[in-house]
Amino acid sequence: MRAPLSWLREYVTVDAPADEIARRLSISSLEVERVIYVGVADVDGNLGRFLVGRVIAVEPHPNADRLRVCHVDVGEGEARQIVCGAWNFEAGATVAVALPGARLPILDVPLDERELRGQHSRGMILAEDEIGLGDDHAGIMVLAEGPEPGTPLVDVLPIHDRVLDVTPTINRVDLLSMVGLAREVSALFDGDFHPPAADDPAIVDREDVDVTVEDFGGCPRYIGRVFRDVSIGPSPQWLRSRLFLAEMRSISNVVDVTNYAMHVWGSPLHAFDRTRLAGARVVVRRARPGEELRTLDGTLRRLTTDDLMITDGERSVALAAIMGGEESEVTAETNEVLLEAANFEPLGILRSSERLALRTAGSNRWEKGVDPYLAEPAAVLASRMIVDLAGARMTGHVDVQSGLPERPVVRLRTDRASRLIGLVVAPDEQRSLLERLEFEVSPEWDVTVPTWRARDVTREVDVIEEVARVVLDRVPHTMPLRRHVRGRLSKDQRLRRLVEDVLVGAGLSEAYTWSLAASDPDSRAIRLPDPMTSDQAILRTTLFPGLIEAARTGLDAGAVDIALFEIARVYLPSDEQLPDEHWRVAGVVAGGYEAVKGVLEVLYAALQLDLRVERGQHSLLHPGKSATTEAGWLGELHPTLLDGVWGAFELDLTTLFAPVPERVVYEDVLTFPAVLQDIAVTVDEDVEAGALVDAAREAAGPLLREARVFDVYRGEQVGHGRKSVAIHLAFQSPERTLTEEEATAFRDEIVALLVERFGAELRA
Repeated sequence: MRAPLSWLREYVTVDAPADEIARRLSISSLEVERVIYVGVADVDGNLGRFLVGRVIAVEPHPNADRLRVCHVDVGEGEARQIVCGAWNFEAGATVAVALPGARLPILDVPLDERELRGQHSRGMILAEDEIGLGDDHAGIMVLAEGPEPGTPLVDVLPIHDRVLDVTPTINRVDLLSMVGLAREVSALFDGDFHPPAADDPAIVDREDVDVTVEDFGGCPRYIGRVFRDVSIGPSPQWLRSRLFLAEMRSISNVVDVTNYAMHVWGSPLHAFDRTRLAGARVVVRRARPGEELRTLDGTLRRLTTDDLMITDGERSVALAAIMGGEESEVTAETNEVLLEAANFEPLGILRSSERLALRTAGSNRWEKGVDPYLAEPAAVLASRMIVDLAGARMTGHVDVQSGLPERPVVRLRTDRASRLIGLVVAPDEQRSLLERLEFEVSPEWDVTVPTWRARDVTREVDVIEEVARVVLDRVPHTMPLRRHVRGRLSKDQRLRRLVEDVLVGAGLSEAYTWSLAASDPDSRAIRLPDPMTSDQAILRTTLFPGLIEAARTGLDAGAVDIALFEIARVYLPSDEQLPDEHWRVAGVVAGGYEAVKGVLEVLYAALQLDLRVERGQHSLLHPGKSATTEAGWLGELHPTLLDGVWGAFELDLTTLFAPVPERVVYEDVLTFPAVLQDIAVTVDEDVEAGALVDAAREAAGPLLREARVFDVYRGEQVGHGRKSVAIHLAFQSPERTLTEEEATAFRDEIVALLVERFGAELRA
């Protein structure tokens, strides 16, 4: 929600500037995304160059068919001649004028006097988009009569303002209103809170308002008011400007009034063309099987029996609390209006809104639980404005309800409040803070909760939180005393941290990528039923595509020697309601297979594991340069995915950690020297080097302390389809020094097994 400060200050008097208000609100109440500076700059007397003017005379431009020469009184005694291209006003109109020297948001240099087709122009008559108060440039702003020529324009319109862009938590729907924000600011700064108190129009020529609620569970309150002789037209400029700064689009005076009253009180309203309601009646009920409604956005909605509807007894005319229907909308021809100020149950509205993929400013409030008591002040404010702005007569009123909820009463212990807050807050101050938030506190400390907080303040600790958040910025910046240590990291948590440290030490940088993706290699990947965007529609089953995109972004930015890793969850399809979540680690490293294998060798060594790989295939890897391990895969990235040569890997952490011992057991360093020997054997190309090493360990037993491949040769000397694998062997005993003869015997046993199992031929 966006809250212009000029509007907010109508309901609360505080001296604090915008940035301080935003800071205190962020600490205690809600998230302030930003403070938006709008309108014209307040520098070097700039605001004084924007004045109210009255058009004295209008003449055609002698040299331009599309221009007119205007004489405008701006309170200087002598009218100014201003050339203007707008045609939506005549003599007598009250307008907004910028004098020469004014700095406008649309101009890079100050406004100056100039000749326009031979006529001297000494200023500019302003359109709303020229000073940041709207998007319309079809004509200039025509102001309501009242301000005298020469009145500073800033006294009439918010031409220089600050707008708070705020996001309340889901339990603070009261802060989705100007009154709620003003109450909060008043409590935080001990300001003077004065909410709007509109005079309810008198009912003229009273008539009955036919409203029936068939489902009080879905609609506990429905206020209906009837207006006749309604004149639909554009809203006055002050109302258009306020709605624009609040990020609402101006439509017509009556529709704008409903949006304005919603923004003030936080209780949405809706206006129907009463003549388009069969029998001029309203029936609130659930949708019938197979029923459809074409909503105001032109979409035909297929309804279910769970959807709450506003009907005229014959057909649905609106999706309750979400959006009206085309057949009952207020148009330029409307002269009778039925104003709806109701209250709706939040959970059902949320379900309908999500199922229909239809979110509106109204439904956003209803699904959080709007106070049913707010329907009345919202209806009164809207009624007053419809009468004043549309020249209407209010002829009927009805309030259909099942009874309004009682206010919760909670007993507060002030000493417990100070203990939980961690700060001594005197009882008198606690009482004062609660009363500023409009809680009623009895002498016995029975706290009566206001209606707009009745859903979430129901326990003593909730009341204490209200005190705590107001004094939160007084809590000292110290760490709490650590008297007891009750928790510790699990094995998986400790190992995940170790993996992070090892990979960073190996030169990789940690990345964070989206859990939602546009596509996934697994055709069974879970697709969201209602994704926010098409780029985030599927729960990922692998980390690697996100890392590819991250590496590509780095390449596009000119980075070199990119090495990235990520530790995060993937979401695998399952037969249950929820996906099967797994922790994985994945990486992408410039340099190909050798580079990534070196990274994994370091990682496995840190985990006290042997890296054992087998030939494999993977859709993202280069054919013939991919391998698998028990925990996942590694290899060289397919050249079509990224420019250059890249290595990649992805491992399942549960599988990787399974053989890691809880603790590493010390083993004595052998004091007797090892006997070293090397062998080279030729085998068929499809025999894996790792299998040869495993066979060597099997043949020689525990006295073979080390066996590793140090060379693989292919060429004419070994023949087509064959390769030569050189293996380094180290024999060592913990009891004595082995002789050459003993080592040779072990070597011969190894060669014999390689010949038998793989058809190997000894080369050296």
